[in-house]
Amino acid sequence: MGEKRKMSNQQKGKINNRIIIVIAAAIVVVAGIFGYMYLSPQTSKTPETLTGSGATFPYPLLDTMIKQYQTQKTNVLINYQSIGSGGGISALEGKTVDFAASDAPLGAADMAKAPNSLHIPETIGAVTLAYSLPNIPAGLHLTGKVIADIFSGNVTMWNDPEIQALNSNVTLPAKSILVVHRSDGSGTTFIFTGYLTLSSIAWKSAIGQGKTVAWPVGIGANGNTGVASVVQGTQDTIGYVELAYALQNKMTVAAIQNPAGNWILPTLNSIQIAVQSAASGGLPAGSGDWSGVNLLNAPDSQAYPIVSFTYLLVYKELNVIPGMTQTKATSLVQFLWWVVHDGQQNAPALAYVQLPANVVQIDEASIKSITFNGQQLPTS
Repeated sequence: MGEKRKMSNQQKGKINNRIIIVIAAAIVVVAGIFGYMYLSPQTSKTPETLTGSGATFPYPLLDTMIKQYQTQKTNVLINYQSIGSGGGISALEGKTVDFAASDAPLGAADMAKAPNSLHIPETIGAVTLAYSLPNIPAGLHLTGKVIADIFSGNVTMWNDPEIQALNSNVTLPAKSILVVHRSDGSGTTFIFTGYLTLSSIAWKSAIGQGKTVAWPVGIGANGNTGVASVVQGTQDTIGYVELAYALQNKMTVAAIQNPAGNWILPTLNSIQIAVQSAASGGLPAGSGDWSGVNLLNAPDSQAYPIVSFTYLLVYKELNVIPGMTQTKATSLVQFLWWVVHDGQQNAPALAYVQLPANVVQIDEASIKSITFNGQQLPTS
């Protein structure tokens, strides 16, 4: 009996030893895991955050590009605020963003406040004249002069003889025209008022072109989204919005007479024709003056007349931006490179035109010229 109890105690001792060994092994494993997590170099990094702000004109495309890029580059987070071209340029000048977007190129005063900035054309779009008239389908005929007269307050009724003479097959209502325009500093406004300046001597002398102008009549709305919302929700209105917004909201848009005398609806095809005929000439380098570049009133007989580039704006030397690092600067350059190459595939589905080859070449040279502390940055 004593031996059996002794054997039993030995067995118990062995079991206890095994338990202690297992527990000790478990402690070693857990300690190893925690040591790896907290003491070893981390393999996962916090994403680099790039910030941008500006134009609403290209936002449907830019937003799509950003979302697609972030699925491919999970180490980059891009925050773009669609606040209007004027706000974007101000942010660039204040160095509060890493990049800006604008449909209006930088003027001399802007370049003085943001020296050594680069224009990187990102895409090409169109400004439409959208209206809300019951029982009047898309394709209402309007000329540049008549549009200028409407937005200057010289034509105030929908059945005004000036409009009716262009639309003999349509019975226009005896209703007052409610004009809707942008209330913020806007590249879309810059494009639209540039077209009116070319179309009307009276508009050119009294109002002119700008991101903001002294509107004689109408009500203001913020962004392309705001103008589209007011026009779509209010009868007897007319306003100007970028084509992507008009399509997204199923808006009724005018056919505008081009310099050849043809009535042209804004479509991807009519924009592409305008680009082919107007952008084939010489263009400045990205560091040059783009204030004289426009695609308005392109000469082709089938071209839509209110077409424009829209630009991403960046500093050539990125160390001027507070908080910029070489890693972050590299992330920005690689994103810009992707936008003007692979990102262009998103353009047609959203009614924007892909950049022509000669513009892509200019963009490539501009992006390759970007530096951090004087050092060139890899594009891939």
